[in-house]
Amino acid sequence: MPRVLEKVERRLGEKLLLKGSRCVGPKCASVRRAYPPGAHGKKRRGRKRGASEFGTLLAEKQKVRYLYGLDDGELERYSKKAASMPGVFSSNFLQLLETRLDNALFRLGFTESRRIARQVVSHGHVTVNGKTVNIPSYRVRKGEVISLKEKIISSPLFSELETRIKNYEPPQWLTLDRAKKSGEIVKMPEVEDAAVTVDVTKVKEFYSR
Repeated sequence: MPRVLEKVERRLGEKLLLKGSRCVGPKCASVRRAYPPGAHGKKRRGRKRGASEFGTLLAEKQKVRYLYGLDDGELERYSKKAASMPGVFSSNFLQLLETRLDNALFRLGFTESRRIARQVVSHGHVTVNGKTVNIPSYRVRKGEVISLKEKIISSPLFSELETRIKNYEPPQWLTLDRAKKSGEIVKMPEVEDAAVTVDVTKVKEFYSR
C-alpha cells in the first residue's frame, strides 16, 4: 500500500499527504522522484501536456478519491447525494466527506492519515457519545463526541499521540480535548474548513457524463 500511495501522488503531480508526516519531509516520494512513475517517467519530467476534458475531470476525481480513501462507488454515491441536496454542490459534497467518522478522527489530529483513521475505526477503537462505532463512513453530527478507547491509546500505534496533538489546532468545526483524547463536533464544516485544493465541481461533471 505505501508504494501504491506514493505512485498515486507522483502520477497526479500533487502532494495529497496520503502517508501523513512522511509526505512533509525529504523522504516524500514526490520530492525524491519528482516525475511520474513508470519506465518513461523521467523523460516526462517537467513536460506539460494539454490534458483532454476527460483527463482533467478524471484527475480531479482521482485526487478526491485518494485524498479521502474512497472507492469509485462510494465517491459516485456522495456526488449524486450532494447534487440532490438543496444548496451549493461543492458545499454539500465536502460536508458529506468531512463528516465521515474516519475523516473527523484524522482532522482531530489523532491519526497521521485518513487511511490509518479508517483502520482504527474499523477495528472498533473509537466511540461516538460513549458507544462503539466501527463504520468509517458514519456521519458525525453537531454535538456528538468522538473518543479513542484507552486500550488503543496505550498501544505502540499511538505512542506519539501526545506529541502530535500538543500544539495541534483542529479546524473550527471541531474542538479537541487533549486530556481526554476526545473531540466534539461544534458545527457543520464549510467549504473552507475542508482545506482542499481540488475543484470538486469536476467530480460532479465526471459522474454526470
